[in-house]
Amino acid sequence: MKKFIITAAMAIAMMAGQHMAAQKVVPIKFGDMDHWVTRIIKESGVIGGQTKHVYEIGPTQTINGAKAYTNLGGSPWGSSNVYAKVMGVVKTSNAVFPDTHGHGKCAKLTTMLEHVKAIGVINMDVLVSGSIFLGQMIEPLSSTKNPYSKMEMGIPYKQRPKYLQFDYKLNAPAGDRTYSSGFGSKKTIRGRDYAEVFIILQRRWEDSKGHLHAARVGTGRQRFGNTTNWVNGHRIPIWYGDITKHAGYQSYMGLINGEKSYYARNSKGKMVKCPEEQWDDPNATPTHMLLMASSGCGTAYVGTVGMTLWVDNFALVF
Repeated sequence: MKKFIITAAMAIAMMAGQHMAAQKVVPIKFGDMDHWVTRIIKESGVIGGQTKHVYEIGPTQTINGAKAYTNLGGSPWGSSNVYAKVMGVVKTSNAVFPDTHGHGKCAKLTTMLEHVKAIGVINMDVLVSGSIFLGQMIEPLSSTKNPYSKMEMGIPYKQRPKYLQFDYKLNAPAGDRTYSSGFGSKKTIRGRDYAEVFIILQRRWEDSKGHLHAARVGTGRQRFGNTTNWVNGHRIPIWYGDITKHAGYQSYMGLINGEKSYYARNSKGKMVKCPEEQWDDPNATPTHMLLMASSGCGTAYVGTVGMTLWVDNFALVF
């Protein structure tokens, strides 16, 4: 009996080892969150003239001055951190920060109110959810209108991974959400907010008029609402083709189009909408990958102040 138990245990261990060996984990560039660009920007005197630090995921360095940022060192990551110049007034927003995790760093994404006050000029609060994504933010921002048009969303990608893997921690305060776009008074919206991480694989094409179109190839999307300590090696499965009949399908996993469409550059370099118009064949090869982690899951300027999501070590599993 003892010999049988030992033999069975060895067989199970060998099978588990073969399964692990069959999986390939490919880190996403700069996805270990250990390297950050620090931008030092002095805001306009009319709003206080404070010197702010604005962080970007990229090769470690410091940039002084109010300068439009483009991704450095081959980093594929953009964020909701921005430099804005509205009516000649320089303002920054920073809701994504480097933090510590284990022996390295991670990204801390938080939902907060950016307050801007200048007598006779500006007096407003703008709710910002900390977000990181594959792509880049187009700077300087000149208004708070149509925020998606300032984000170039997605990067070229032609593979078919099985999972998105990452580490995360969440602090999820109780209470309703806040809406504040900077225009009019703040509003309370009933219902809780969630942090969110998603990966979307698309097949994109461009028509003769420069319009972009997309079909959804693969979907991995999850919302998080419970406070937790670090969860390492968390995996979101990527499902291919039309997943509306999948047992795990949720309404927020549907196609992204209409006013919620993300933007990308067409062949002429113009930022245009890229609506998802259909579910693709489950065996299709994607052309682009979208990946985002955010401390909120709703529309722009809506969220729960204090919601904080920490993320680290993004990788794709094959």
